[in-house]
Amino acid sequence: MNDTIQLLSDTINAFLAVRRQEVEWEIRPSPSKWSNKEIIGHLTDSAQINLQRFIRCTYEENFKLTYEQDAWVAVQHYQDADINELLNLWKLLNNQIIRVLKNYPANRLSARCDNSKQEPNLQTVQWLAADYVAHLKHHLKQIM
Repeated sequence: MNDTIQLLSDTINAFLAVRRQEVEWEIRPSPSKWSNKEIIGHLTDSAQINLQRFIRCTYEENFKLTYEQDAWVAVQHYQDADINELLNLWKLLNNQIIRVLKNYPANRLSARCDNSKQEPNLQTVQWLAADYVAHLKHHLKQIM
């Protein structure tokens, strides 16, 4: 888990070191694709859901927690949000994830929850954390 935490921290810091004015935040590559601003919004949603998963797995197991990513992005109007506010929210949520994971009870790392929308797919906290970082890196690479 320590490697995953460090990778998450390094990824956040490296991304935030990029000059914000050098990124085109508002343009959608096509009507069905998110703008870079909406991608950050989606990553904020992902951070919120995964933070809930990590917290609940400290005392609960085998629960299901999913979300409709396109609906969440649309309903929250990320395209209209201030990019600095979005980036600050995203950073704060990830800092909280790091804090939770750094202090995670060792006997709960194998606790599982269902993160699938269809067939049950129970995953451990360790798997969810690693998958969260991979998902984050994938989307940040799209922005860069």
